[in-house]
Amino acid sequence: MMISFHPRSTVEQVEEGTQLAPKFDVNGVIPVVTTDITTGEVLMHAYMNEEALRHTISIGEAHYWSRSRKQLWHKGATSGLVQYVEEMRIDDDQDCVWLRVRAGGAGASCHVGYRSCFYRSVPLRTEAGSALVFVGDGKVFDPVAVYGNAPNPTQL
Repeated sequence: MMISFHPRSTVEQVEEGTQLAPKFDVNGVIPVVTTDITTGEVLMHAYMNEEALRHTISIGEAHYWSRSRKQLWHKGATSGLVQYVEEMRIDDDQDCVWLRVRAGGAGASCHVGYRSCFYRSVPLRTEAGSALVFVGDGKVFDPVAVYGNAPNPTQL
């Protein structure tokens, strides 16, 4: 199945029309927020390029563009933590995607081993530099057991 995107022609077409006309940024990516279909918990934030968006639509499993590795990334291909897309939405000006997923494997989405990539809370109404606070129940899988001793895929 070949997925094609429409060219962006008018504000009305983009904001009120029925044609998918995503706006990729200057780097050729569009941001994606991924949440759990049942709880609504934010699992992760990532990016898609055109190929990742097409694969996600046609296969129904989340694909992203890894900016650090500069390659297509099928979420869960290595870890087994596949994200099965139950619903995909695009925002009003079609420059951001929201995926509602059912997470496979351990039900996690974070390569560090936590269920969600958002596992720390930022203290509010405190002095700048206050320590982050870990939230949740801790890690749900051992990243070394899953990925080995590979370097962290996040660019510092």
